[in-house]
Amino acid sequence: MDNAELKDRVRELRAEGRSPKEIARTLGVAPSVVAPLVRAVAAEAGAAAGAPEVAGCWVNVGWSAGLTVDPARDWTDEKPSADELAGQVCVLVARKHGWDRLSVCGYLADVYCMGVKDLIGPDVIDDRQLSRFREYFFSDYAGWQEAPIELARHLVHGSVDHARGLGLEPYEMFESASHLLGEWTPGTSAITFGREGRPYYVPGPNDESAKVIRKMEAAVGASGFDVSEGR
Repeated sequence: MDNAELKDRVRELRAEGRSPKEIARTLGVAPSVVAPLVRAVAAEAGAAAGAPEVAGCWVNVGWSAGLTVDPARDWTDEKPSADELAGQVCVLVARKHGWDRLSVCGYLADVYCMGVKDLIGPDVIDDRQLSRFREYFFSDYAGWQEAPIELARHLVHGSVDHARGLGLEPYEMFESASHLLGEWTPGTSAITFGREGRPYYVPGPNDESAKVIRKMEAAVGASGFDVSEGR
């Protein structure tokens, strides 16, 4: 299958609501092969129809813990002290996909250090499925709140910019799912990332921690960041 045929198959599967991971499995190719084709298909659709209308956008309460936010933006956090998972921010975006469907993606961003670590979607679902998914997606947090798409964009893309400054790249499928957030100019976030402005690494169970630390040391020096104690 040549590249044009592969792109046609990606377009067909996206129209069926398949996620990039599902497309990669179906076609028997690596996610890194599918990602640029998903981006291209999304760009074509956006150019043809204009940016789909935002149907909803939500973040977990406590999203601002440890961050500095430009007060001129007037972005509120309903429970800024709800910081059990401080630094781990979940963002959910839904855009119209036809008259009765929604294109939905959930992003998990480590806003203290690593940027986007995981995501769910994009998937095409209906309103009832979205309601159930939203409850599941935010189930580890004290709650969720509605948010402007601009806040979602600054949290997610801004955290990726911050991580790249530390030598760290986002989750491999991020670029294929970033179109739901809208256009972004790197380096323009109204949020200062890191814990109180300083990179703070909390090793996760699936991280190659030694590799992460080496990359950060190469980017900002051994004294340029902190690592969670006891992990």
